[in-house]
Amino acid sequence: MAASMRVVRALGDPALAAILSPTRLLLPISVIPARTKKRMFNAPYLQKKLTVEEMTKKAKAAGIVVPQETLERPINISCTAGILDAYVPPEGDARLSTLSKDGLKQRTEQLKQTAASQLAIRKIKNYDEDFSTKTFPGEAQEIFIEAHNCLTQFDRHKLHSLVTERCYPEMVRGNRYRTIRWSFVESLEPPRIVQVRCPEMVTKGNLYGQVTVRMHSKQTLIIYDRFGRVECGSEEPRDVLEYLVFERHMVNPYGLWRLHGKIVPSWAPPKDPIVKTVMLPGHELKPWQELEDVSMEKQELAPKQWYK
Repeated sequence: MAASMRVVRALGDPALAAILSPTRLLLPISVIPARTKKRMFNAPYLQKKLTVEEMTKKAKAAGIVVPQETLERPINISCTAGILDAYVPPEGDARLSTLSKDGLKQRTEQLKQTAASQLAIRKIKNYDEDFSTKTFPGEAQEIFIEAHNCLTQFDRHKLHSLVTERCYPEMVRGNRYRTIRWSFVESLEPPRIVQVRCPEMVTKGNLYGQVTVRMHSKQTLIIYDRFGRVECGSEEPRDVLEYLVFERHMVNPYGLWRLHGKIVPSWAPPKDPIVKTVMLPGHELKPWQELEDVSMEKQELAPKQWYK
């Protein structure tokens, strides 16, 4: 009490003395936060999204160089992306009479194609000395048979050495849950070369050889779905006429002739439709039930009066 009186006498103000009294300073102090200014906060999902042009302008103003995005497509130099100057098989695979107008036109076109093929054969022989138009059709047929045997056995490592990167996805697409049974029965006609091309790609001197081989043979094909049901094909051999294209990267000294694609003529008959397995609506079975245990309710037809 004496100390507080001394403070009052020294300050001369009772209110100020009450604040600075020693007994009040010993009490616990409670801090209450006070909000002085309201600040706006925009959540990220509520902020306005800038357009590409606005972002580019903002980056340029900040001194940031934005690289121009271009749509790049990866390429594979070991093979071409398609069949160049594809062979057009004559309708019905028949030779017309040279006395008719269409036959004369067909003969003229054949002479042009033969001249272009001879030039391509010369280019191919400059890189592949063992290439011969007499022995190559037999080698192409062996590649064709071995590639399809690898496809049925799902030997993808060996299949890559027999078909090109363009042909591989076309052969294996959709075969993951299927079983393929294929066999080569016999050759009805000896295979023969109908067209040879040796185009340049990307740079001058980068040559690719493409040889079109005509094959007429007997084959069997059966495709089963994952439930073991036949989707397409039969065990009976069928006559198959095919125009197959084989390709090789001539500049590569380790290059091999591989199956590149197939030419389907416009007059070819349509393929057989694939029979798919579907699930029919029925009784919902519990995990411990069998279909035979569930009583199948027969729908009785309501009596109906027929009038003449």
